[in-house]
Amino acid sequence: MRRRSNAAGTTGARRGAGGVHRKRHSIPALLLGTLGAGWVSCSTETSTETSTDFEVVETTITEVQAAIRDGTTTCRAVVERHLARIAAYEDLINAITVLNPRALERADALDAALAAGEATGPLFCVPMLVKDNFDTHDMVTTGGSIALADNLPPDDAFMVRKIREAGAIVVAKTNMAEWAFSPRQSVSSSFDTTRNAYALDRVPAGSSGGTASGVAAGFGVIGLGSDTGNSIRGPSSHLALVGIRSTIGLTSRDGVIPLSFDRDIAGPMGRTVEDVARVFDVVAGYDASDPYTEAGRERVEEDYTAFLEADGLRGARLGVLRALVDPEETDDEILALFEAAIDDLRQLGAEVVDPFEFDVEAELQREGMFCRRFRYDMWVYLQSLGPGAPMTDVLEVLEDGRYSDYAQASLRRNQGAPLDVHPSSWDDPCPDYPENEGRQAYLGNLVRAMDLERLDAAIYPSWLCVPAPIDRGDEDYCGDNSQRVAPATGMPAITVPMGYTYGALPAGLQILARPYDEGLLFRLAYGFEQGTRHRRPPDGFPEIR
Repeated sequence: MRRRSNAAGTTGARRGAGGVHRKRHSIPALLLGTLGAGWVSCSTETSTETSTDFEVVETTITEVQAAIRDGTTTCRAVVERHLARIAAYEDLINAITVLNPRALERADALDAALAAGEATGPLFCVPMLVKDNFDTHDMVTTGGSIALADNLPPDDAFMVRKIREAGAIVVAKTNMAEWAFSPRQSVSSSFDTTRNAYALDRVPAGSSGGTASGVAAGFGVIGLGSDTGNSIRGPSSHLALVGIRSTIGLTSRDGVIPLSFDRDIAGPMGRTVEDVARVFDVVAGYDASDPYTEAGRERVEEDYTAFLEADGLRGARLGVLRALVDPEETDDEILALFEAAIDDLRQLGAEVVDPFEFDVEAELQREGMFCRRFRYDMWVYLQSLGPGAPMTDVLEVLEDGRYSDYAQASLRRNQGAPLDVHPSSWDDPCPDYPENEGRQAYLGNLVRAMDLERLDAAIYPSWLCVPAPIDRGDEDYCGDNSQRVAPATGMPAITVPMGYTYGALPAGLQILARPYDEGLLFRLAYGFEQGTRHRRPPDGFPEIR
């Protein structure tokens, strides 16, 4: 891997200022990946007919691996079925950017290794989706921007390398909000608009909406997303998924196109708590290329799946953070689901403290809660691409019009920031997270408040409003709870499905814990998941026969 001291497809026509590059691919063209400068088709190797009746809708990592090992299916057949689902359903949601042209070749190699009795990794033959801001050496990485339409990084992001070493197969990259700017929806100038698999006229939230909608629709068993303020937990909530934002310092961001390096987190988004824990086992840990992980070097658990207990809520003491349950902003049906979730938590053995009093808004008013370091962090990232980098300064796109309308304001807000000076050395310094007095005070005050109440964790709805109509994604944006605690404090949080509003619109329960308590989060989320079983697949994406 190339060393980074900080931040961690398709070939489309350039566009004029203000417009959006529209993805015009037919379904056969979707079955493409990039190698070097050319397209390589894998569509001729993919069919809806496979040699197995193994069903992949809502399948899990454990089920896939067991079926391959007992001869029910093969790795190649599993990958073919996922590619067939993309071919059949991608036009509905526009979640996929490019396919891996060597996915079936990799599947064949894994089948051969298994037949030869060779050791298999913990993610053996897990078809995975990866957000378009993770570097992949064999597929373009655009970060949602047409300006990076030809960006083929020299190597894989840390997490991509880890999942591949563990035996996973990256079947496709997924669409995202341009430069990860929007928590509202997932619209890029490189691949256009992703829809919510549960309601095609609704947003999947942003910015990891492509991973969320793709995993929910069964295009992959699980996926990777990134979360600066909301972007794992928000889309996971909108798509009835489990998504975790880890403690800052426990996971590497190396090779992930940055939005704000002192807040960025990358990690798994899946249909079950167990699957998310299995991938987290692989991707968590120290990385010399990400200096933040030095702090968490000795804090990684040996096995996060060891925390998965069906009665994991028994004896837990949970605080209802009513500061994040504003009755005037909360949709009535989400509020009803949340109150029902509290009842479920009690019935499953938890002690619930309601309310848990803490002034979130006062903490958010502290100095230094956020600094505009996107330009600097992108400068570091672009340097890491080497001499083939498409530009040296991300703000060059303002000169040539390679951006969509909604991204312009966010780009211009960074014009006054220095290009190549670390934020801690600015005239008005913005220290990194460990030295940021305001953020550390927020963290300390919240942990002390939890200590006083003897809480294991705090709970609140992941989103207070239902997914907005896709044609009013900005105007109807409201209720995004995920931005208000975890990103500033650096604390870990997980969202788990808590039911559906208006029949089909998912909602999530968020659980927040102290730093490095990811094991506890997995235990609590697993207990809730197993006790309620809210997850169900979206309509309109049946098994391919």
